[in-house]
Amino acid sequence: MSRILIVEDEPDIALGLSDDLTIEGHQVEVVGDGETAARRGREPGWDLIVLDVMLPRKDGFDVCRDLRRSGVLTPIILLTAKTQEAEKILGLELGADDYVTKPFSPRELRARIKAVLRRQSPGSGETFRFGDVDVDFARAEVRRDGRTVDLTKLEFKLLETFIRRRGRLLTRDQLLEAAWDHNTHVTDRAVDAHIVNLRRKIEPHPAEPRFLQSVRGLGYRFDG
Repeated sequence: MSRILIVEDEPDIALGLSDDLTIEGHQVEVVGDGETAARRGREPGWDLIVLDVMLPRKDGFDVCRDLRRSGVLTPIILLTAKTQEAEKILGLELGADDYVTKPFSPRELRARIKAVLRRQSPGSGETFRFGDVDVDFARAEVRRDGRTVDLTKLEFKLLETFIRRRGRLLTRDQLLEAAWDHNTHVTDRAVDAHIVNLRRKIEPHPAEPRFLQSVRGLGYRFDG
């Protein structure tokens, strides 16, 4: 059973989503404004946030931005009546994991939710394995071929970010928001340097990475 936070100010839509997802076996809570969503979304234990864009007090784009800047990695699906491509790109650049345009069918949304939760599940569980590397999230430990890998706190946060959002392009700005203290000034070169160090510790052949892939001119992607 997954814990899902629904952020929707239209009562009929909120009730329909809540009932539908509860029937699917999820534990659901509903809030109706952006400020409450930004506060509740920071609480631990959520597996997914379904976030409407048009909200009172703070819109969904601002909520998404605030959550990512505060280090929240919980998957976010944005709901909006806006259909312009620029709006969709903005939501994804702010850190949303998917984007569903209103009106939508319950079947489509259920499929999107299942897909996001399926991608998320290794990172939200106790352990995750790729190649000869085992990551224990509860203990914040990494082992390679049974031997402990000495990662810094920052390197572990980077690795966790990649695993939780595996298969997706992550820009340097997104990595900065996820792993670094927001009061710290860090350049793109510093991000690249930490990626190089992380590759040395987890890749079979760091010069030809198998898992931490560079996407030229855009960022990085974890293919674990």
